[in-house]
Amino acid sequence: MNNQSFIKFIGTGSGVTSLKRFHSSFLISVPDYNLLVDAGDGVSKALLANKISFNNIDGILLTHLHPDHFSGFASLIVQMKLISRTKNLDVFVNKTLKQTVEDFLYRSYIFYKKLDFKVNYRTYDDDKKTKVAKDYYFIARQNSHLRKYVKFARKKKLSFSCSSVLFKIKDKNFVYSGDVGHKKDLKLFKKYACDLMISEVTHVRLNELISIRDELKLRRLYLTHISEEDEAEFKKLTANQRKYIIPANDGMIIYL
Repeated sequence: MNNQSFIKFIGTGSGVTSLKRFHSSFLISVPDYNLLVDAGDGVSKALLANKISFNNIDGILLTHLHPDHFSGFASLIVQMKLISRTKNLDVFVNKTLKQTVEDFLYRSYIFYKKLDFKVNYRTYDDDKKTKVAKDYYFIARQNSHLRKYVKFARKKKLSFSCSSVLFKIKDKNFVYSGDVGHKKDLKLFKKYACDLMISEVTHVRLNELISIRDELKLRRLYLTHISEEDEAEFKKLTANQRKYIIPANDGMIIYL
């Protein structure tokens, strides 16, 4: 990939399928490890469009299981099989979601014994450091995005885990809000001094994001999860703050 650490947006669209943007996903690349964060619908094609080899992905972090963040996961595993991948793959997932993810692969007729590589589940607990590579870890915390669905659950064992994530790479901190349920979710890592935040814009108002950027003293705030309907509005509303609040596009790179 590259000897310099960077974030590359693979998909920056909302839950509404678009011809202009792929669904949610981005790659964190450090010299020794490439982590794909979320794997929304169509992620395999999105990676090809961004000229990223399936073999170059060392791990996948799943924040929650909404289709625009997760449903491309099984097809990506299949694509890795079809190119005869042999390198093991780490899958980072909240411990309450592991069984669901495994069942999803099984019911997609993806059997571990037929793969030439090992799927290594690295489950994480909330509020605990999870090591990714040398000088590189993350901390996940539950946000409120999925709480409104609890009343619809037919099984008590159904997990509604949805994570916001703080990443620490050497001396750099940055936050991925993930999908949120309330503006308070944007302050889950308030006590950490962060260089930048990547925030979705579907479930939170732009003026709330602007105030958060000021309150948390963020150097940069990148907006993602953008629908075509809102794209022009966001560009207009952030025109005076483009040095600090930046609508992301597929393929955009942030150097760390």
